[in-house]
Amino acid sequence: MSFEVQDLYDVIKIVTLLVLGKNSRIKVYELKSKIEELCGKRMCVESSDINRALMELQNEGLIIVKGEYIELTSVGLKVSEDWKSLLLKSEPVLEIVAGLTDGSVTSLMVILSSFFAKLSSKLTIFTALLTLASVAITNFSSFFLGGVTEDISEIIAIKRLMDYSLNDNPDKVQRLKSIELLKHVFSLLNREVRKINIISAITCSVTTLFAGFMPIVLYLIFPTPYSLIASITFIGVIVILLLVRYRSKMTKVPLKITLIETLIIILAATLASILLGLNL
Repeated sequence: MSFEVQDLYDVIKIVTLLVLGKNSRIKVYELKSKIEELCGKRMCVESSDINRALMELQNEGLIIVKGEYIELTSVGLKVSEDWKSLLLKSEPVLEIVAGLTDGSVTSLMVILSSFFAKLSSKLTIFTALLTLASVAITNFSSFFLGGVTEDISEIIAIKRLMDYSLNDNPDKVQRLKSIELLKHVFSLLNREVRKINIISAITCSVTTLFAGFMPIVLYLIFPTPYSLIASITFIGVIVILLLVRYRSKMTKVPLKITLIETLIIILAATLASILLGLNL
């Protein structure tokens, strides 16, 4: 299956992969019903069009037709995930890693400030509430407002490219049907993107609060100096196991180099925070 969308059958194949990405197995008539629902009252596809698209997917090794059921192959599953990631901008690991990182690093600043300033437990809790709440709200707005704006603008750009490619089809009837189906598909994708961004924003905010309060709880319940050791160890585990491994995997940079870079950044931010606090 080529990346370029050239005809109606390519659009149907993309819809099929997205639908199977959610269910992994579906009956043929259910798939046809879902595609027909996308068109609404206007019939933009026919049963023969869907059958041909399914045959092409099967010949390409992306699906297997077993009686009245359709299943994704291992290759089809990967292609389906790629299309989902491209069109829906869905990356559930990102908001969790971002929340854990922001929460743990923020708690590190609060703990060190409390330790050096010798703040009481009440003042430490009050400082933690204000700081973590502001970070959680910032993360929520970033993932929701910024995410929706960026994702929808990218989806609009992808749709324009697909429309441009479909306009080269010499078959006028098929060209109009494919553009009509694509319009309904992207209308549905816009709603899905908004829903995904709301879930991502909430997930990131909750994760930020959890990762931020856990080290502070450890800092408050244990006696000095074990409280500082326990809280920093907890933060170190989160940063190394999640942030460093995630960055290393996504950037294809060796784990050791990513670890050194991350530690330098965190150390610089920590020292800057401490110096600022001492000067005040």
